[in-house]
Amino acid sequence: MKIYPLAHFNQEFTQIAADKSISHRFAIFSLLTQGENRAQNYLLAQDTLNTLKIVQNLGAKVERKDSSVSIKAPSEILSPNCILDCGNSGTAMRLMMGFLAGISGFFVLSGDRYLNNRPMKRLSEPLREIGAKIYGRMDANLAPLCIEGQNLKAFKYESKISSAQVKTAMILAGFSADGVSKFSEVSLSRDHSENMLKAMDAPLKISQDKLSMEILPLKEPLKPLDITIPNDPSSAFYFVLAALILPNSKITLKNVLLNPTRIEAYKVLQKMGAKLEFKFYENSFESVGEIYAQSSSLQAVEVSENIAWLIDEAPALAIAFACAKGESILRNAKELRVKESDRIHAMVENLQKCGIEAEELDDGFKITGAKAKSAKIKSYGDHRIAMSFAILGLLYGMEIDETECIKTSFPNFEKLLLELGAKIDY
Repeated sequence: MKIYPLAHFNQEFTQIAADKSISHRFAIFSLLTQGENRAQNYLLAQDTLNTLKIVQNLGAKVERKDSSVSIKAPSEILSPNCILDCGNSGTAMRLMMGFLAGISGFFVLSGDRYLNNRPMKRLSEPLREIGAKIYGRMDANLAPLCIEGQNLKAFKYESKISSAQVKTAMILAGFSADGVSKFSEVSLSRDHSENMLKAMDAPLKISQDKLSMEILPLKEPLKPLDITIPNDPSSAFYFVLAALILPNSKITLKNVLLNPTRIEAYKVLQKMGAKLEFKFYENSFESVGEIYAQSSSLQAVEVSENIAWLIDEAPALAIAFACAKGESILRNAKELRVKESDRIHAMVENLQKCGIEAEELDDGFKITGAKAKSAKIKSYGDHRIAMSFAILGLLYGMEIDETECIKTSFPNFEKLLLELGAKIDY
């Protein structure tokens, strides 16, 4: 993709991209129910469509008309005669590890070349400790992974990392365990799973601070879901960033998920001086509302807290740092090293190509804001690296390789750029 500078824009988007986290969970949690699960505005991206196919291969009846999806769980999970392809999605692979560990059958989980090099021992180890049989490369740290479903033991697990994927996988494993299980984490990770499962009457007892919970074995199917999935705040973030850094620009984004664990990156922008406001709608099981933003003069900031709440937006935040006055620092974000790419290295290397002073830290980066220049960007096949530099390209022009990866999470990203007035060549 070659993207050219854009002078300014004034835009309102109602449809952006449906929330990826909730779309994955809707499909997987449907397997815990009896009856029909319905979702409006399901994300039609490669990763979430792969998850629908996995659910179908496990025996569920899946019907889809545009972005409306209906899923009826099977009376018994099938042991499929094919590989369960998770594509580029760590969420799909890790959640399915927890779910399948306690299901009778033989299952093979695999993904693309990027996913199959991401670490899975953070889950294969605790699952093995409670009786799961999981095999894979590097002692089940790398996919493809083979899972032989077993009777699982109740557990008490204290997660050393704040990860919604680990938490959700252990909840799903706990539903298949032989007694009451306990889970805790060092700091609160995204809580979509708890919100959705509580709406399904799942047997979870969550502490007041939300850092620990008791998981009871599932004795009967959960209540089916009937939801409209809001727009993804991580996807919306790119267009808010564009409005902030382009002169004389404004944007309004509607029907966006505003869960407190998903808007931390926006709060960082507000600390940087961004003219950015939220308008909350009525609250169902998740907070939803509008985001308004306009051109702003950004100031440097240091970020070291609630990192799990902004980990997906960190590459785009690096672009905000590059456009701010002064030296900005992100710390305690070592998890960025093991995402779809080493995002710390990828952002620093590419910002340096753009003439920006940037330094890798072990657990983050240090970036000094300045006027950038157009460059040839290496995306490393990572959708968030590609989209982040596309936004910087609206200001300076940019050429980005391997942009096909954008379709894994945000299939209409380029279409929305064109609606802003951007010029794009291939």
